[in-house]
Amino acid sequence: MKLRHATLHQLRIFLAVARHGSFARAAEALHLSPPTLSLQVKQLADTVGQPLFEQLGKKIYLTATGHTLADACQDIDDRLERLSQDLAALQGIERGSLKIAILTTVKYTVPKLLGGFCAAHPGIDVAMFVGNREALLQRLMANEDDLYIMGQPPEHIDVVCEAFADNPLVLVAPPDHPLVGERQISPQRLAQEPFILREPGSGTRLTAERFFSAQGIALKNRLEVGSNEAIKQTVAGGLGLAVLSATTVVSELALRELVQLDVQGFPLIRRWLVVYPKGKKLSAAALAFKDWLFEHRPPAAAER
Repeated sequence: MKLRHATLHQLRIFLAVARHGSFARAAEALHLSPPTLSLQVKQLADTVGQPLFEQLGKKIYLTATGHTLADACQDIDDRLERLSQDLAALQGIERGSLKIAILTTVKYTVPKLLGGFCAAHPGIDVAMFVGNREALLQRLMANEDDLYIMGQPPEHIDVVCEAFADNPLVLVAPPDHPLVGERQISPQRLAQEPFILREPGSGTRLTAERFFSAQGIALKNRLEVGSNEAIKQTVAGGLGLAVLSATTVVSELALRELVQLDVQGFPLIRRWLVVYPKGKKLSAAALAFKDWLFEHRPPAAAER
């Protein structure tokens, strides 16, 4: 077995296939053609001298050798990333890279802050992933990014969480709803109202359900929708009420496409968190962006 003949390119391709569990998805992520990717994996398997994957039905699985090699590839990838960060630190924060992952809800806030940071530090290469909570937790467990922005601390993962901004949740309705214009609406009056909810596991949904549960109310789930944009359109269409982050409905409230109901206990105040694995050594660029978040956070949070 002459592993010295294996290339970093082959190891990175193999690791991508192992992570995605699919040659096609790995090829798409790496912007390679499937035949090119398959050839590189085959050549690596020939070098190792043992199969790296086995196919059962339509799915592929790592062999015992594949698992061992995948662990080694992850170690190599982590060490190269630390080397890159160390070299960047020697040059100061004006060089290096930054990878952040944010919740879809935060796309109304963080990209603006990121834009200012990039303008101030043009030498830093930045990559941003936007996804739901489940996607962020998977990336966090795999340590794929430098920083994660979310609204609720992850469970069962040892992390550092720092709150940097308010995230008020408001209750919205269509403009012609009977409760529009009423003051200090009791939560009990909403017990029979249909609600449009995010997918299970969503931080916004969990917060809303906990609030109403404390009031002895189980929300009537009329529809589950996987994005805030779709929820806003559904509520505007008169299918129900929704609890959403205030940052996501600024335009709709201004245009009277949606109306914020004056419900006792609302808005529900949550906090945006910057999260990273405990013990992770942040790069100079990541530390600089974390500081930037606190220095340039929205005024409402800065004044608290």
